[in-house]
Amino acid sequence: MKKYLILGLSAAIGLASCKNDKQETQKLKDGKWHAEFSAKDGNIPFSFEVEKGSSDSLAIVTLINGAERVPLDGITYRGDSVFIPIKAYDTELKGQIKGDTITGLFSRLFSENDKGIEFKAVYGDTPRFSTEGTSADSLDGKWDIQFITETETKNNVGIFSQKDGILTGSILTNSGDFRYLEGVSDKSGFRLSAFAGLSPYLIQGKFIDKNNFEGEFITARGSQKIKGIRNANARLADPYGLTQLKKGYNSIDLKLKDLKGNEVSLSDPRFKDKVVIISVLGSWCPNCLDEAEFLAPWYKENKDRGVEIVGLAFERKDDPEYVQKVLSNLVNKYGITYDVLFGGKIADSEKVLAALDGGLKSYPTTIFIDKKGVVRKIHTGFNGPATGLFYDEFKADFNKLVDELLAEK
Repeated sequence: MKKYLILGLSAAIGLASCKNDKQETQKLKDGKWHAEFSAKDGNIPFSFEVEKGSSDSLAIVTLINGAERVPLDGITYRGDSVFIPIKAYDTELKGQIKGDTITGLFSRLFSENDKGIEFKAVYGDTPRFSTEGTSADSLDGKWDIQFITETETKNNVGIFSQKDGILTGSILTNSGDFRYLEGVSDKSGFRLSAFAGLSPYLIQGKFIDKNNFEGEFITARGSQKIKGIRNANARLADPYGLTQLKKGYNSIDLKLKDLKGNEVSLSDPRFKDKVVIISVLGSWCPNCLDEAEFLAPWYKENKDRGVEIVGLAFERKDDPEYVQKVLSNLVNKYGITYDVLFGGKIADSEKVLAALDGGLKSYPTTIFIDKKGVVRKIHTGFNGPATGLFYDEFKADFNKLVDELLAEK
């Protein structure tokens, strides 16, 4: 039944966009909107705000997750339909407007077989979650969190702040963080959600006692069990110890094209006697975008010290037009001035980075090469600004390592 509902909704939006141009165009009201995705195992709430621009295409829709604000890329209206592109992830929110309500689909444009995720948005500054009373238990602090499936258990770290029942925070994994979570805690338990343009998710649970909880991690595709144990010293495995070179290798050889079609090799004269940082990324990867936001200004401030950065991108498709579009969007959004090379589709990373023992384990992965061309360190994953002290620690370690490599003769 749900399949037919999605098809019907998609068709309705399509028909609306084909109606007579004389029909009065419905437009979104300025201000905050409360929305919910219809996921298989529970609704996932999110919030956004609409601000007028000098034209519809310049109007700003901003996704809200706690302290995070994610401005999107304009609005297109057709009759009673609205289309909101999310260029960073090649996705789109589209729906029919009826007064103070939008009913529509979130679509992954990069996937030919994507059926979309239904959502409904209602105008007004409605809280993300409704609450029932207050809780004597608090999620505030650091937690060891297990994500449990039938086949494996993954150990992650949660870092949360709770004030007057309002929760914010993030979950750190060995591949990156869940970025900015926002939610509530009340007598029925706790709930947090996030949507920044790619994958909506919901985390909910109940306290067993003040130091333990059980719950679920819910996405559009399904859910898995989680367990939490309070631990003020909670930490992940050392990110510099997860990815290594194969025995017999001490360097990485790259010869690929940049976005202008120029061939770039690490043996080019401009890299000689310089520290080189390779950022292995994908435009589709939220943590890669966080790393790009850090690296782009860092490079501008430090490039004259004898350091180079090379972005090495693996994408969902190898169609040249698609690659040019998504990587140009990335470069322009973050003001990247270092080279970004296209390595191929995601599966091609094993061939391009053949020197890595066991292949690429995470996006992003950051490779540090000394002045002699020797790989000295490999950092797996990226825990960004949503992780607070962990992010500050990463930046300190990053700068210390680069300083040490630059100081070498």
